[in-house]
Amino acid sequence: MKKTIAILITCHNRKLKTLACLKRLYKLERPNNLEKFEVYLVDDGSSDGTSEAIKKEFSEVNVIQGNGNLFWNKGMRLAWDTAVNKKEYDFYLWVNDDVILENDALIELFDCYNGAIMTHNQESIVTGAFRNSEFTDKFSYGGRIESEDVIPNGKLQQCKYINGNTVLVSKKIYSSLGNLSPDYTHAMGDFDYGLRAIQAGFKNFTTKKYIGICPTNEEPQWSNPKVPLKQRLKLFRSPLGLNFEEYIVFRRKFWKRKWIIFAIKAYFKVLLPSLYRILKK
Repeated sequence: MKKTIAILITCHNRKLKTLACLKRLYKLERPNNLEKFEVYLVDDGSSDGTSEAIKKEFSEVNVIQGNGNLFWNKGMRLAWDTAVNKKEYDFYLWVNDDVILENDALIELFDCYNGAIMTHNQESIVTGAFRNSEFTDKFSYGGRIESEDVIPNGKLQQCKYINGNTVLVSKKIYSSLGNLSPDYTHAMGDFDYGLRAIQAGFKNFTTKKYIGICPTNEEPQWSNPKVPLKQRLKLFRSPLGLNFEEYIVFRRKFWKRKWIIFAIKAYFKVLLPSLYRILKK
């Protein structure tokens, strides 16, 4: 019997990128045992005609309207809840709308998933490894171990942290962990999910090769010494910056009493970013 999969996406005012992502998705090669996927896409209050364009070009996509304040984590939660409430899928695939997937991305993800089960006899999450551009093999997103990137080397490698750019989650893992945590608005939900998976006895793996392109985001502006202090402090508590309160929730959840160290370091970075960079070297 063929397996079912729901692809989960959230977007906001990136019509061209979102459409390009969907075009690539529908051209992907599929494993022989996988049914045609269904897409659940949250349009979080876009004003650039994203929903209209999607409905015109991809009428099969389930478009869900957000309120404009969901950002990544809450948008993905809504997409996931909508998919689960519609029917029970065997797999769920998180996809960021700014990724450009290789034609065999799905095949690689499932090959790694099946390989992890055969090798470790354990349900596992698989995060896709991405390079920064088509002109380089420089790593951008995927799996990490502490501060180190897990670079694809042709072999199945475990990781501790997962970037949510493209992530394969099985029904069994969803049944155990549920949705992304409601504790976060934008960032940290992906790292949280991977760490919860490890705590529950599952494993995280990264793909054996790059499955696409996803340029790295610019450096955090909340700790950029070129940005005025007033603006840094605003970003310090913004969903598009550090979002300090939620950051501390994340640190307390997984680092317990050590959270205070991360809190002090965060204030050091926002108040004295130049000095922080000098001392870090």
